[in-house]
Amino acid sequence: MNVYADLNYVVNTGTPPFQYVDWPEKEHEAQPPTYESHRCLIKDGRPKVAELALETYGFKFMKHNSRVDDFYSANQISKIYHDEVASLIKSELEASKVIVFDHTFRTVNEKVSTEKNTRAPVKAVHNDYTDRSARQRVQDLLSKNDADKVLKNRFAIVQTWRPINHPVISEPLAMCDGRTIPDSGFVPLQRRYKHRTAETYHISYDPKHNWYYFPEMTPEELIMFKVFDSRPGNNETAFSAHSAFDLASRNTDKPVRESVESRALVIF
Repeated sequence: MNVYADLNYVVNTGTPPFQYVDWPEKEHEAQPPTYESHRCLIKDGRPKVAELALETYGFKFMKHNSRVDDFYSANQISKIYHDEVASLIKSELEASKVIVFDHTFRTVNEKVSTEKNTRAPVKAVHNDYTDRSARQRVQDLLSKNDADKVLKNRFAIVQTWRPINHPVISEPLAMCDGRTIPDSGFVPLQRRYKHRTAETYHISYDPKHNWYYFPEMTPEELIMFKVFDSRPGNNETAFSAHSAFDLASRNTDKPVRESVESRALVIF
């Protein structure tokens, strides 16, 4: 069913925001983003599943039965799940090569978070890569010769997101129709690590944004979405935006969200 929820949008204050990650001695120097909350209609995407596509909306919903029986197993994630995700993306985009280079677990379950070293869901409207950080990621992953070749041609970064262990009934993921995101309103947020600097786009409010989610997603379902495309085709979406959000109707007797997201470099 459709729901209304508060989504946190960045405010462009004119001061570039930045954060320090895994660098506690520098955290006091951070310049965090400023956000404002907007009440938004988030539509049930399940009736539109057949229509959703990476080329248009920037995301799609898929059924997928993984061979992984313990997603918190580093061995199963790296040796089984990364290959599964690479195969899904390669087939979907008819790519010549897909490299799954990263995954992140998220939950608000404090016990699980402590035991499994997970992160919290991000409740801010954002996209994980900018033009600068996407190109830097290519250079980080490949040799100089290979990176130079890829950067001269089309490449993309695609992510997948799925529940693990039980259906998601709290902090679900909202996806924005990429066609409703204008060419402005992006605030780059630097995430400074000790040995590298990442950069994401946080996004300002626009009433034209169209939002979707998929109620009670199960571990046999996933969302695939574009976060960067260096050369999208005519009228093709380069990326979507996303955010976790609070469900007012959530059943507090059921377990909170646990999810895994994967990131992949797509070479054409």
